[in-house]
Amino acid sequence: MSKAWAKLLPAPIRVKLEGSAYLQQAVLNTGWQFADNILRMGVGLFVGIWLARYLGPEQFGLFSYVLAFVALLTPLATLGLEEIITREMVKDPAGREEILGSAFALKVAGGGLAFVAATGSILLLRPADQMSHWLTAIIAAGIVFQAFNVIESWFHSQVQAKYQALAKSIAFTLCSVVKIALIVAGAPLIAFAWVASLEMVIGSASLVGIYHRLGHRLRRWKISLARGGSLLRDSWPLLFTNIVIIVYMRIDQVMLGEMTGIEEVGIYSVAVRLAEVWMFIPMAIFWSVYPAIVEARATSEALLYGRLQQLYNLMAFSAYALAIPVTLSANWLVGALFGEAYARAGLMLAVLIWANVFTNLEVARSAFLSSMNWTRLHLVTVSLGALLNVGLNLLLIPTYGGNGAVVASLLSYWFAAHGTCFLFKPLFRTGTMMTKAMLYPKIW
Repeated sequence: MSKAWAKLLPAPIRVKLEGSAYLQQAVLNTGWQFADNILRMGVGLFVGIWLARYLGPEQFGLFSYVLAFVALLTPLATLGLEEIITREMVKDPAGREEILGSAFALKVAGGGLAFVAATGSILLLRPADQMSHWLTAIIAAGIVFQAFNVIESWFHSQVQAKYQALAKSIAFTLCSVVKIALIVAGAPLIAFAWVASLEMVIGSASLVGIYHRLGHRLRRWKISLARGGSLLRDSWPLLFTNIVIIVYMRIDQVMLGEMTGIEEVGIYSVAVRLAEVWMFIPMAIFWSVYPAIVEARATSEALLYGRLQQLYNLMAFSAYALAIPVTLSANWLVGALFGEAYARAGLMLAVLIWANVFTNLEVARSAFLSSMNWTRLHLVTVSLGALLNVGLNLLLIPTYGGNGAVVASLLSYWFAAHGTCFLFKPLFRTGTMMTKAMLYPKIW
């Protein structure tokens, strides 16, 4: 970290940074991810608001429904490999080419499976809705290109987020310009589905370009059946975990669409968008500290749990710092940004924003569970949360619509992240640490 930037920091923080090379690298890495995601948050929110106003609640609801539907099947393309690839390259740097090549082959196969599953399922679920068929097929086609995201895992293992951030920013910026042009031109809904797919393609191409620019070559990647099998043995619990996580994060929009109508999905999606736009904060922190959590586990238990408590504290603090002002301004915020047609999303947002406390802590806990290779336990906890979410949605949506979905999400997020810790003895200490972080999130 440069001396010029260091001088801008408070003295206690500067002293800590100057005495820790690890902390300097983590902060710098997090800074790059924050820069990328702040760009995405600001521009994405602006374009998303314009798009929601342009399409109206019904068409925006259909678009949000399809995005949520495709998201339910995206884990089939990623196969839960991201954290495993990063972990393996931290442990075995010499095996990089074999790890990347084997993981890439697995992800290509998974992406093809996800495309077939998405297009086939929407035909069965909404047989008479041709627009939803086309939207699903176009958006799902872009999933195949996410196989190149194995390069992101390499950057994560090296704590070099700036390259990943640059690739994503290129794709995002270009596609945001295209979306604005389409809105101005009065383009139909299906055009925005093409842009969603195009962003995945450009992002992948940018990753490959940067990877080559750094002197690496895709042709050096090696496919090993043994390595691929090893990766899958460790990742399959994470695959099912990711499926379950997506279910309890996106099933509400799909269930709303089937039980109350597409327009309610559009209103609810506004609240979800404003609540989730901040998710880059815990994810940026996670990928910056995850390699250090893996290293701490190999060093000592005291170091591991010390770093984990700091992580839980930081996650809880960042969630509170966001939830309080958003709650106080939710009704005004929705009305000012999205217009009167989406006014009912204000109350939904005021409640849903508090779910970020639990999603933040869940992200932090996943670093611990992955470093311990307790992926099966992670699967069980989020599965219980997903089951609770589906059950509460079935109970509350018919009567309360989007407001019922909000309550279901809040309760199930808490249960999956915190409540389940007290059901399993290996997680008792984790649950206590999370409780401490929620009650007093001391970050320095």
